[in-house]
Parts: sequence; structure tokens; C-alpha cells
Amino acid sequence: MKGLRLVMVGLAPYRDIAAAALPYGCQRRLEIARALAARPGIILLDEPAAGLNEAESESLQEMIRRIRETGIAVLIIEHDMNLVMSLCDRVAVLNFGQKIAGGTPARVRDDPEVIRAYPGREEDGLA
Repeated sequence: MKGLRLVMVGLAPYRDIAAAALPYGCQRRLEIARALAARPGIILLDEPAAGLNEAESESLQEMIRRIRETGIAVLIIEHDMNLVMSLCDRVAVLNFGQKIAGGTPARVRDDPEVIRAYPGREEDGLA
């Protein structure tokens, strides 16, 4: 299973490199691999795309899809709306700590309260 987790998170080519020597994007993947080592039913990811470039973010999305395909539920707290809208089956939107919308990505994207609260929707992938 250990080798499978490394393949799932895209770290198999780095298996002999010390964690501290890994590039930043790989270190983020390693954090997820460590969580998967516990064989969870759900994995919670807080800002997994923070600090990643576009290519790393796309790779992260593919990795999260692979994790979901194994039957592990994924809960993501994320500001990268392109990532959220492309990955999530259900979305909850908070504004100053209060839930203002929830549902499918399409429903949330078109919710009048979300539109009022987030005027930069187009730049954030909500348009």
C-alpha cells in the first residue's frame, strides 16, 4: 500500500529524496500522503492549493480526484474557486464566518447572496 500511496500523490519518483529537499509542491503532496497513511474515511484539506503555481494546482486537482476514486471523502477549505468549482460535488460559502449559500457548484455560483458578497466572482472562477 505504501508504494500505491506514493503513486497516488505523484511522489514515486521522489521516494529516495529527504522530505526537506523536496520542492514546495512535492512537500504539499507529502503532507497529503502522510494523512492517507492512516487509511482515513475522510481527509480534510485546508488550503491545499495555497502557494502552488497553475501547473501544480492542476496536478493537485488530479490527485484529489484519484483519492476520491478510492472511496475516501474529501473536505476542502479553499479560496481557489477554479479548484473548488471543478472538484466539488457540494459547496458551502461563508461570508464573515456565516454560511450564506450551499449546494451544487452551479447553484452556489448563481446564488444572489454570493453574487452580492463576492463582486470579484469572475476573477475567482465563480462567473
